[in-house]
Amino acid sequence: MLAKRIIPCLDVKDGRVVKGVNFVNLRDAGDPVELASIYDNEGADELVFLDISASVEGRSTMIEVVRKTAGEITIPFTVGGGISTVDDMTRLLRAGADKISINTSAVNNPSLISDGARRFGSQCIVVAIDARYNPEWGEWEVYTHGGRKESGMKVLEWAKRVQELGAGEILLTSMGADGTKDGFDLPLTRAVSQAVSIPVIASGGAGSISDFYDVFTEGAADAGLAATIFHYKEIAIAEVKDDLRSKGVEVR
Repeated sequence: MLAKRIIPCLDVKDGRVVKGVNFVNLRDAGDPVELASIYDNEGADELVFLDISASVEGRSTMIEVVRKTAGEITIPFTVGGGISTVDDMTRLLRAGADKISINTSAVNNPSLISDGARRFGSQCIVVAIDARYNPEWGEWEVYTHGGRKESGMKVLEWAKRVQELGAGEILLTSMGADGTKDGFDLPLTRAVSQAVSIPVIASGGAGSISDFYDVFTEGAADAGLAATIFHYKEIAIAEVKDDLRSKGVEVR
């Protein structure tokens, strides 16, 4: 079994890290370069940087912020937001990103997943899935454009397909749990983790140290991603790792 990873997420809008609840009511959380450096020093296993308004505004990710952030850290760094071509991926990787995360563009153009995987390797391609429970279906639906648009696609079917297309990892966000600090969406995470063989990063809802234990054991996730609790110093990464080790969960 691979060691579990703890990953802070930097949601960036207009050059600043922001965080909200259920994808709205954003508040400022600091400078992305500064926060990235702090997390590197505090023992984060990786970082995820998401330019959350890029797809909505129809522009590319901020290359300069990526370059500066990459220059400050030594841990793997995933970048997403507004990436719609292999050339976009190339520019970000050259700027210092280690992995590329695609969401809206992957739904609109699934071949982007396979094209990116062929060019850079599957380990480089992370497909982000924003999921919300659809009561009419009795299962979860994929949303795009920063959680603003329904896709009409079922999460489990899409997760299997992105794996077939060559994605190396899935970044799974529960829109209903996002920012609530009520715990990760364990049924969603478990369902996706069991449906695919590639690693699943659980996102949305972390509010306590025990939430990470739950998502790794009950949710079968490979990594736990959080923003609010780390940005506002509610929980330290070292505390999370110490707790997991004490309960027999292998962490890096």
